[in-house]
Amino acid sequence: PFEEVRSQEEMYLTADARYVRESMRAVAKYSGFLAVVGESGAGKSTLRRDLNEWINKERQPIITIEPYVLGMEDNDIKGKTLKSSHIADAIMAKVAPHVHVKRSAEARFKQVHEALTESHRAGNRHLLVIEEAHGLPIPTLKHLKRFFELEDGFSKLLGIVLIGQTELGQKLDERNPSVREVVQRCELVHLRPLGDELESYLEHRFNIANVPLNKVLDAGAIGALRAKLSGNGNYSALYPLAVHNVITAALNEAADLGMSHINADLIMEV
Repeated sequence: PFEEVRSQEEMYLTADARYVRESMRAVAKYSGFLAVVGESGAGKSTLRRDLNEWINKERQPIITIEPYVLGMEDNDIKGKTLKSSHIADAIMAKVAPHVHVKRSAEARFKQVHEALTESHRAGNRHLLVIEEAHGLPIPTLKHLKRFFELEDGFSKLLGIVLIGQTELGQKLDERNPSVREVVQRCELVHLRPLGDELESYLEHRFNIANVPLNKVLDAGAIGALRAKLSGNGNYSALYPLAVHNVITAALNEAADLGMSHINADLIMEV
């Protein structure tokens, strides 16, 4: 029941996830600026895949630009930084792939503006999606404002979606004067833990496998799972990936022990 989500029908949407999904689609259609923040395993990448699926299924005239972020860090000592020039190159590669990109920063930016304008007038919309955005250096975050402000008359030419872990939210703190102008233009949304939706989420996942939840977990096991991943109440790790890991470990242990049900004791032991 805990394989990778393979379709929109398999997705479980909490209130937060539903809001993020609609916000991403709105940004894609109307060129807004959104930052999605969540812990590892909260479902951010699933929502990004859902966005691409929606664009393709609905045949939306939206060109998605996703710069490669493999090994990206927020400084050049720890890894490679994603600079505004890399973003400009990614835009040109997707919107005007046959145009030779100029070396000068200003000339390149002018090319980006012209290419986006021409594509927009042809009926396209453009969406920049940056995953692992917590690894963006502050200068690049500041430069995103300039990309977002590209216009053709009253029409914005580029929507932006940033997807990252909690460090992204810390970087986009309005009390940080270096990013204040970006924060004022960007909506910041958080994917919170499952909370009270834990049991509904588990029922949904087991239904995908055509197995009733109560055939596998007893009521005490669900309470134990909540307690195990909520600690002393100051912090909750009740995110889909963490839930998957605990239940999968418990299923394997139950199989080894010949148990027909997962109970609270087994949950707390794994």
